Amino acid sequence: MNPSNANRTLTRISYNERHGTISSDVQNRHAQSLRSKKNSIDIISGEHQIPADYSLKGNIENHIGYAQVPIGLAGPLKISDLGSEIHVPLSTTEGALVASYSRGMKAMTLSGGVNAVCLGQEVQRCPLFKFDSVVEGIRFARWAEANLHYFQSLVMETSNYASLIEVKPHIEANTVTLKCCYTCGDAAGQNMVTIATEHICQHIIKQSPVSIHRWYIEGNSAGDKKITQLALASGRGRKVIVESLIKQDIIHSVLKSSAEHIYQYWIESNLSMMQTGAIGNHGHIANGLTAIYMACGQDVASVVESSVGILRMELRGDADLYIALTLPSLIVGTVGGGTHLPTQQEALSLIGCLGSGRAERFAKICGATALAGELSIAAAIAEGHFTQAHQNLGRK
Repeated sequence: MNPSNANRTLTRISYNERHGTISSDVQNRHAQSLRSKKNSIDIISGEHQIPADYSLKGNIENHIGYAQVPIGLAGPLKISDLGSEIHVPLSTTEGALVASYSRGMKAMTLSGGVNAVCLGQEVQRCPLFKFDSVVEGIRFARWAEANLHYFQSLVMETSNYASLIEVKPHIEANTVTLKCCYTCGDAAGQNMVTIATEHICQHIIKQSPVSIHRWYIEGNSAGDKKITQLALASGRGRKVIVESLIKQDIIHSVLKSSAEHIYQYWIESNLSMMQTGAIGNHGHIANGLTAIYMACGQDVASVVESSVGILRMELRGDADLYIALTLPSLIVGTVGGGTHLPTQQEALSLIGCLGSGRAERFAKICGATALAGELSIAAAIAEGHFTQAHQNLGRK
């Protein structure tokens, strides 16, 4: 790889040193580090092109070209159980975003890093069935619940990764919605659960003890690509919790703020969000998740449910700040979808998340990235730096 290309790619994480983030010398070291570790960013940097005959079947129709959205690296980010520090690829056209996330990551890393846990995965598909009466609906619901093991065997015919863990009937008048809950291995799972549920439904139509007047593969209650209370309370995808204890001196030197100021802004922010009816209490989770989803081949529209979250802050000791973020509906995968595309493969490889067995690691990195953004923006607004940062970095 041409060193100048790597350096040009990495200049997007630059930010004025007085704001506590990354200097040009550090950028150069990052570029050298990427080359020394044999991380390929040949396609990301533009040194090589995606082959003209590269197959995009399953990714797009009527293909005419590529949207070339810039990618920058944010970091360093240290997650306790993931080993060495990483730099996260973020794809965006919003100036100041990569710099802000880098600042939050730096503060967390210098304070000892991030604890991250992934509490399982559940992806739903919710077919709806319509009957003559509520009596028939109840009979159907009881029959469906009793046939869980049979449905589970049907799922095994469609996928090596999907596993049906539960079927929950919801009865409303003369309709029954079956909430089919799956685990999907290292895939995000939306297509996987749709295909599996279709297979179940075809057997249901033939074997149902009551006549089904109409049915739909999705009754629009799974929460797919929507902000819902369900996403916050029950989750869709992977549930990830990340936390960090930011030390007093780091808050002063990197964030140019204090634990008290950030905490007080968080309180006022919570009260404001209550008045607007917001689901969740975060600042801008969608910013970081969209950028990492674009870079790493995720279904970007899934940011809608993925960015529902709960942000918690607590004052600790004399002047330290505990900050934590719970993301109950993180839809991510390291296989399938756009993860096989050349640019996205390079981005996933940079953070050790390419291929099977890497989805939980990737989910933790997404959560920690989102937490970094919450910390940085809270400090910027608390100290009146928010507008200045966008004037310096977000305008031509």
